[in-house]
Order: sequence, then C-alpha cells, then structure tokens
Amino acid sequence: MGNILEAYNTFLVVMAVIALFVFLGLQFFEAGYGYLFDRRYGRPIPNKIGWILMESPVFIMMSILWWLSPRQWDMVPLVLFALFQIHYFQRSFIFPLLMRGNSKMPLGIVLMGMVFNTLNALMQGGWIFYIAPDGYYADWLSKPYFWIGVLVFAAGMGVNMHSDYIIRHLRKPGDKRHYIPQGGMFKFVSSANYFGELLEWTGFAIASWSWAGVVFVWWTFANLAPRSASLYKRYEKEFGEEFTSLKRKRIIPFIY
Repeated sequence: MGNILEAYNTFLVVMAVIALFVFLGLQFFEAGYGYLFDRRYGRPIPNKIGWILMESPVFIMMSILWWLSPRQWDMVPLVLFALFQIHYFQRSFIFPLLMRGNSKMPLGIVLMGMVFNTLNALMQGGWIFYIAPDGYYADWLSKPYFWIGVLVFAAGMGVNMHSDYIIRHLRKPGDKRHYIPQGGMFKFVSSANYFGELLEWTGFAIASWSWAGVVFVWWTFANLAPRSASLYKRYEKEFGEEFTSLKRKRIIPFIY
C-alpha cells in the first residue's frame, strides 16, 4: 500500500504542476471554444457532440472505479460519488442537449478535455474508493465540514445551472448577435457559470477533505480564471461602457 500511496501522491503533485503551466499558458493563449472559438485548436465539430465526448469519459471512468471498489456501498463514498456523478451526468448528457444553435467546438479542445477528465476521475475516484485509509470516512456524517461541503456544492451547482440557463436564453432563434448576460450571479461577475463551477468543486473538496479535491479546485481555477479574464476583455471590447459601467468582477464576486 505504501508504494501505491507514494505513486498516487506523486500523481497529485504532477497534476498540480501541470495546472500551474496551464494557468500560465492561458495568460497568453485563449482557450478557443464558445465565445472565444478559434480554429487553431483543431477541426470544428458540433458543440453538442463535442461536449458529450469531452465530459462523458469522467462519468464513465468514475462509474467503473465505483463498481470495482470494495467501498461501493459505504455511505460517505457513495454520497461523494453521487455528488460527482450528478454534476457530470448533467454536464455530459443534459447540458449538450439543451444547447441552442449550431455552434462548433475545436477537436483539439475536446481531446484535451477528454484526457483531463479521465485523469481527474482517477484522482477523485482513486482517493475515495481506494487510497483513503480504511475508516477515513467512518464517522464523516458527524463532521460539520462534510455538510458544509455538500451545501457549498449544491449552491455552486445551482448557480452554474441557472447561469447556463441565462446564457442559453440570451438569443431568440435565428439571432446571432452577442448580448451581456443579466440577472442571477451575473450581477456580480461576468462569468457566473464559471463561478458556480468553482464553488461546486470547492464544496466537493471540503466534503471529501482530500488533497485530490484541492488539486481539482486548483485545476478548475487554473482553467476558468484566465478564460473569465479573456471573456471580460471581449465584453469590454465589444460593449464598451455599457459593460464596464456594470462594475462586475470576472469570476469571484468582489475579489477578482
């Protein structure tokens, strides 16, 4: 077990370091999908197909790890598994089907997302179902940080889904113009959907009380914070004072 734990901890360190390079790289190169679509990242494929291909590997891999685990019916690992899978079921199979229009996503972005999501399943599922010491989650339901984490996760998912709803309904059918999102957490940040996702995984890290969860939060921030900054600049360029007068932050209310 010692060698496995050592290898797993090395894996976490490597993932955290890679996230740092991703964060630094995204200061100079925009992640070219969605509003920031860029053909340099590969052949365009339909957005719906891209999202399903990109997000579903983590749902599938996590399910396999759970099914093969001797802890599959232990209460707290099961709750953590359910939280994780609820998000990714929605993101993999519901969110893409709700998309409007015929937008495209670069294949390169899809492939990078598939790789990270598979590795992330190994991080989270590896800890919860295999690496965490026996008895680690034995009295977890009495821990306040477990329930705090669950509540933060639920709040983040609510913000994320509501913000996605606002974005989906910015345009009427056939309209290709861009609009400034309004309402909900968009009152405070220009990327409210990203704030919701960051809040979700912060809650998950608190509930699981694991370094794996912390590394995932760091990856989420490293990926989404630079993207939110790029989106902010696009909004400034396209809408000018109409946008800047709203005095929103980028991704974290009142802070950044």
